[in-house]
Amino acid sequence: MKQTIFFCPPPPEGGFIRMLKAPFRGWGAKLALLLLLGSGVGQAQTLSLSQAIEQGTQAYPFLKSKQAEIRSAEKRIQSSRTEFLPSMIVQDQYTYATSNALNGSFFPNEGTSISTSGGIRPDNIYQGTTGSFLSAVIDWRVVNFGRVKANVKVAEADLHRSQIDYENELFQHQIRIVDAYLTLLVNQKLVDVQRANLQRAQTFKNVVDAGVRSGMRAGVDSSLATAEAVRARLQLLESEQREQVQRLRLSELIGQVQSGIRVDSMRFYTTLPQTNFQSDSISPKNPVLRFFQSQINLSSARTVALQRSMLPSISLVGAGWARGSGFTNADETFKMDFNRGLGYQAYNYLFGVVARWNLTNTLRVKQDYRAEQFQVERFRQLYNDQQLRITRQNREAETQLGLGLEQARQAPVQLRAARQAYNQAQARYQNGLADLPTLLQSFVTLNRAETDGYVATSNVWRFLLLKAAAEGDLSLFMNQIK
Repeated sequence: MKQTIFFCPPPPEGGFIRMLKAPFRGWGAKLALLLLLGSGVGQAQTLSLSQAIEQGTQAYPFLKSKQAEIRSAEKRIQSSRTEFLPSMIVQDQYTYATSNALNGSFFPNEGTSISTSGGIRPDNIYQGTTGSFLSAVIDWRVVNFGRVKANVKVAEADLHRSQIDYENELFQHQIRIVDAYLTLLVNQKLVDVQRANLQRAQTFKNVVDAGVRSGMRAGVDSSLATAEAVRARLQLLESEQREQVQRLRLSELIGQVQSGIRVDSMRFYTTLPQTNFQSDSISPKNPVLRFFQSQINLSSARTVALQRSMLPSISLVGAGWARGSGFTNADETFKMDFNRGLGYQAYNYLFGVVARWNLTNTLRVKQDYRAEQFQVERFRQLYNDQQLRITRQNREAETQLGLGLEQARQAPVQLRAARQAYNQAQARYQNGLADLPTLLQSFVTLNRAETDGYVATSNVWRFLLLKAAAEGDLSLFMNQIK
C-alpha cells in the first residue's frame, strides 16, 4: 500500500533544540543525532478513502469472525449430506463371563442389552470363561420421504444466511469507515481553522499591547485582546482533542489502533456531489433487507425439515456376525475351555427390510413445527420493519442532502461577508472609529464562518453517505469522488 509521509512543523527553539544544534564530537554522536531526528519520520501516513476501506475490510477482526462462520456453515452442509450414506457399525469383542441363563424376556437397560443366551444349568455356576463376538451391521434408510434432503436444504439456507450476514456486515463496516473518514477530515480542517484563528488572535493581541504600551489604547483593550487570544487557544485545544479521538476511532475501524493517521481531502472540499438520482425506491438487494430475507428462508427450510421428520422411514438392513464361547454344551455336560472361547465357532447373516415410524414423537415434532411457523412470521415482520425504517432513512437522506447542498452554496457567501466585516472593523478600530468589542464580534463572526464552511461541505458528503446506506449501494457515494 502506498503511503505518503508528511512532516510536522518544527517546535519553537528551546533548550532541547539548542542542545541538538550544539557541536557534536565524534562520529558516534553524529550517528545518534541522525537516528534521533529520523525516528520521527514515517510515524504518520496519509490515507486515501479507498485505502482506508481496503485496510478495514481485510484486517477488521469482526469481519474475519463472519468469514469463519461461513466456513463453519460449509462444513455443516457436508455433514448433513452424509445422511444419504448407509449407517455401518463394526465391532469385535472378547469377553469373560459366566453362562447361567433362564427362559423369558427382559427390557434393555437404557439401550444397553446384555445377552442372556447360554445353556440352562440345574445349578448356578459362577466360573467364567472367555468368549468372542464379531459383527457388522448396515442400516440404509433408502426411503425417508425427503427428510434428509430437507435437512440438507436447512444447512444450505444457513450457509446462505451466513454469507448474506457477512456481506451486510461488510457493507455496514464500509459505511462506518467512510463516516469516520469524513468526520476525521472535517476535524482536521477545523484544527487548521482554529490554528489560523489563534495566530490571528495572537497577532492582534501583539498590536493591541503595543498600542497600550505607547499610550494610544486603553488598558482594557489589552485585557480583552488577551482574553480573546486565550479563548482561541482553548478552541484550538478542543478541536485537537476531537481530532485525536476521531483519528483513534478510524484507526480502530481499519484494524490497528494508532494515533499517526491523517486523511486526504481528495475532492471533498473542491466540489459538491451531484444529486440527480433516478429513483428513491428501496431495492430488495439492500444488504440489510437481504439479511432479513435470508432469515425468513432459513426458518422456512427448518419448517419443512420438521414436517418431514414426522414421516416414517424404510430401511434396508444387513448384518453378519461370528461368535465363539469357552463353554461346551454338546453332550449336556459343563466344560470350560479358555482358549476355545477366543476363536469363532458359529457364523450367521441377516438381510431384511425395516419400516420405522415413531408415532409418539410426532406429537412433540408437531409443536416444534408450529413454533417454527411463528418464527417465520416473526422474521417476516422484522423484514417489514426494516423496510419501513430504510424507506424513512432514504427520504430523510434526500431531504437533508438537498438542504445541505443549499447550505454549502451559501457558506462561501457568509465567509466573504464575514471577512469583509472583519477587515472593515479592523480598519475602523485602527483609525479610532470603532471600539474593541465591535472588532472582537467581527473576529468571532469570521471564525464561525470559516468553521461553518467546512462543516456545511462535510455534511453534504455525509448526507450522501446516508443516502447510499439507505439504498444499500456504496458505489452511489464512491462514484462521486472518482
